[in-house]
Amino acid sequence: MATGDGLLVRVRPPLGRLTRARMLSLCEAAETWGSGLIELTRRANLQLRGVNEAGWPELMAFLVEHGLAAPDAAAERRPALLLAPEWREGDATYEAARLLERRLADWPALPDKWGLALDAGPAPVLGDVPADLRLERSIEGGLVVRADGRDLATPVADVEAAVALMTRLAHWFVDSGGLAAGRMRRVTAPLPGWAAATAAWAESSDDTPGLTPGSHPAGRVVGLAFGRATAASLRAVLHDDITGVRVTPWRRLLLEGEHASTRDAAPDDGLIHDACDPRLAMDACPGAPFCAQASVATQGLAQALAERRSEGPGESAAGRLHISGCAKGCARSGPAEVCLTGRDGRYDLILGGRADDTPVATGLGESDAIEYLETRDALRL
Repeated sequence: MATGDGLLVRVRPPLGRLTRARMLSLCEAAETWGSGLIELTRRANLQLRGVNEAGWPELMAFLVEHGLAAPDAAAERRPALLLAPEWREGDATYEAARLLERRLADWPALPDKWGLALDAGPAPVLGDVPADLRLERSIEGGLVVRADGRDLATPVADVEAAVALMTRLAHWFVDSGGLAAGRMRRVTAPLPGWAAATAAWAESSDDTPGLTPGSHPAGRVVGLAFGRATAASLRAVLHDDITGVRVTPWRRLLLEGEHASTRDAAPDDGLIHDACDPRLAMDACPGAPFCAQASVATQGLAQALAERRSEGPGESAAGRLHISGCAKGCARSGPAEVCLTGRDGRYDLILGGRADDTPVATGLGESDAIEYLETRDALRL
């Protein structure tokens, strides 16, 4: 995809995981054919920035050779699978993903942003992540399939039945005019009788249920400030004892096999290691000049605001701050306590809303925005 700083190349890690070798290959690709920046998106994809047209064919050949892209372009167009990052081999989330990998080739062609969330662990964690179909648990603990936009979910007996139902619903989506609607939540037709939604699904009690930076039973969690890092920063944490890297939709990586106690508690690698880092409660898109849609440079303002925020629980939902280069709100679709939206080179200020909501102040420069928030004590978590 063409952006303000060149081509953006997206990599979808199979099952949301890359081996250490593949992650190192991705870092090499980012520096060889791109700007060296790697982004982690809200859909747990990895992106290379700054790729030029001349180098793109070589980059694609490299990604295919190293298992970072499918050799068949049609396979890359299949619906994305987003897995709850703490899946284990043999659990329902993992088994559903493996079964879907084998069967998605028989699915109908679907819109580009269509996706599936596989979130069948003991507690849901992907409720705030966009998806058209979801595998979840009911409040009683059984498996359910939920079509996005519906208040109830359809109970299923097991993983096999869940995948079969998802397949039928994908075909029903197309047959019901879904291609024109674009997303499942926009299809107003009632679900067919064979997919009757009768079960209440378990909801997450936390606005940000993501993994906390620091030690984890499987290794260590690190955060990417505003969803981006240099290839050099990522390479610096890919120590020999790491077996793999799991991606998350919360701009954090789970490094399998390494524990925080074996490393410096606060390494100078540009990543987030502290659970109280104020940037964990902030969302910022790339902004100008990286995105042609943006009229403001969001990254500098985001960092300046982060330095002024008092330290506190980085996961605090009440204190979320969103800086968006335009009204699309790509970094965060939900409301935030404070949102700054770029418009015509200045900022609109929205309180308790999304990037496209009605502002309480308009035409703010960076210094104006900082002063406005500081005088109203809005930078506290």
